[in-house]
Amino acid sequence: MSQEYEKYTQEDQDVWRVLFERQITQLPSLACETFMKGLDDIQFKKDSIPNFIETNKILKQITGWELYVVPGLIDNKSFFELLKAKKFPATTWLRKMSELDYLEEPDMFHDVFGHVPLLTNQNFCDFLEGLSVIALKHIEDEWAVELLSRIYWYTVEFGLIENEKGLKIYGAGILSSSGESTYSLRSKTPSRVPYDVKKIFDTPYIKDKFQEIYFVIDSYEQLFNSLDKIEELLEKELVTKT
Repeated sequence: MSQEYEKYTQEDQDVWRVLFERQITQLPSLACETFMKGLDDIQFKKDSIPNFIETNKILKQITGWELYVVPGLIDNKSFFELLKAKKFPATTWLRKMSELDYLEEPDMFHDVFGHVPLLTNQNFCDFLEGLSVIALKHIEDEWAVELLSRIYWYTVEFGLIENEKGLKIYGAGILSSSGESTYSLRSKTPSRVPYDVKKIFDTPYIKDKFQEIYFVIDSYEQLFNSLDKIEELLEKELVTKT
């Protein structure tokens, strides 16, 4: 599959512009510094949908990763095989103007705007690759995949980071959502707790509303360095379950 850039309609371009402008207005005070720098490095602009060919040239130079076009949600094995190969699966379709605030299935704005800027950070990329290696070892075990999916959900999709810059967002599911960007940091409703592999294993994720709990890392090195712990605790969980 390819992006087929010439097939984007004016509405597609308008949707990208509206979503981009809405997020770029609020994210400088909410998003992590790595995301904002990555957004500049990969040269995303409000006036045009990113061209994957150009984006991949930049990404490959920075971390060796690239976008890989998929039709939509793909099976777990294919997903983790792509990550292991340093290819991030991304759709090419955009939501309609009438669907700006919620989609059941992630579109290109989520996949590309939300995820790609962090793919300029080597520790983050190494975490993705390492997590996929663990997942592929246990890909036939549904419970193992479920537990590792929770790690992915509460880090890559809905993670927060706190360092000298304060509490910020790095999860793509938040960064691509206007409402959750503010809610995740400003609302008193959700819990915000330190990153804890065991606690994440014990926390099923939810898809139909804003999150009830966010896990907070202190660096992307912490994420990468937690891979051994993830594998160790996963093995214990699988032994206990059997």
